[in-house]
Amino acid sequence: MSRSSNNSSTKGGPVTLAMVARRAGVSAQTVSNAINSPDLLRPETLERVRRVIDEMGYRPSRAAQTLRTRSSRLIGYAIQPAPASSAVLDRFLHALSQAADEAGYRILLFAAPSGGPSLEGYEALLDQHEVDGFVLSGTGHGDPRQAWLAKRGVPFVGFGRMWSGRQIGDWVDVDGASGTDAAVEHLVSLGHRQIAFLGWERGSSATGDDRAEGWQRAMRRHGLPVRGRRAQSVNDIDAARTAVKPLLDAGATAVIAASDMLALGCYQTLRERGAAPGRDVAVVGFDDSPTAEILSPALASVAQPLEEVGRECVRLLLARIAAPGAEPERLLLEPSLVVRDSVCGPGGGAPEIALVK
Repeated sequence: MSRSSNNSSTKGGPVTLAMVARRAGVSAQTVSNAINSPDLLRPETLERVRRVIDEMGYRPSRAAQTLRTRSSRLIGYAIQPAPASSAVLDRFLHALSQAADEAGYRILLFAAPSGGPSLEGYEALLDQHEVDGFVLSGTGHGDPRQAWLAKRGVPFVGFGRMWSGRQIGDWVDVDGASGTDAAVEHLVSLGHRQIAFLGWERGSSATGDDRAEGWQRAMRRHGLPVRGRRAQSVNDIDAARTAVKPLLDAGATAVIAASDMLALGCYQTLRERGAAPGRDVAVVGFDDSPTAEILSPALASVAQPLEEVGRECVRLLLARIAAPGAEPERLLLEPSLVVRDSVCGPGGGAPEIALVK
């Protein structure tokens, strides 16, 4: 019997567990053990059964596995309506899916309503036993999901910290404050002293507040003024274009933005004034979106290690599934500053292209 990638025999019917057992000369239970409990078999028996499974193209029924083990091998992830940061979330989701696939799991996507984190969708999936756990993103102040899942003993890991209240569960996050701190350090090394910050509205995003804190911390460390050097905007190019004007009017020679979207607004305002990013004013974004590299001039930006975030989320979640009572693990990963043509000294001039850790 030849191998078939679609789980069918040469006669056109499906390859069954019993057929594999007959071909390997073992019992059906031995084949089941080779799939679900390989440690129970002798190495030579396990190798023989696996070789036959591969030759025949047998694929176990996911439904049957779920009924037998109460494990779906599925991880739930809510897709939130966030078009402004969709490129970043797309990269994270790709990394998450790849890491899950390598571990023998799949990501089950479901829609989350707009208006911030909610429990909608989570209870339905749990009632139907369709997932083994969840990856949460978009965590923020007042997020109800972590406490709700923990109370029910449901494994989860957050891409994002618990920003308020007591710490619950495992999480992986990117140190946004470290990223903007590094941006200030680089600009100071080029001779800048009037470094402004264009961020999101205070309190509207824990992530945005974290990025603002890094800028403020570094400025104070160098004894540089922060009063009158900060502006706020929603994550929109037109809004950012208006919000950055007072900063430029006050003589800012460099602007660090909380996102690449806000940095684009700064680009527009500079051009409206006959000035140029990277020549007259240095501009740094955050997220290193695909747009950053193709802009003219190319936008310097803080890059998040999203591939590592995806891998660590899957690792922590599977560890939680395997050991529900283990101590929570929390990881804060370092971003990196990618320096491009939008960065210059206060007197202008071409920068060096570099990756600053």
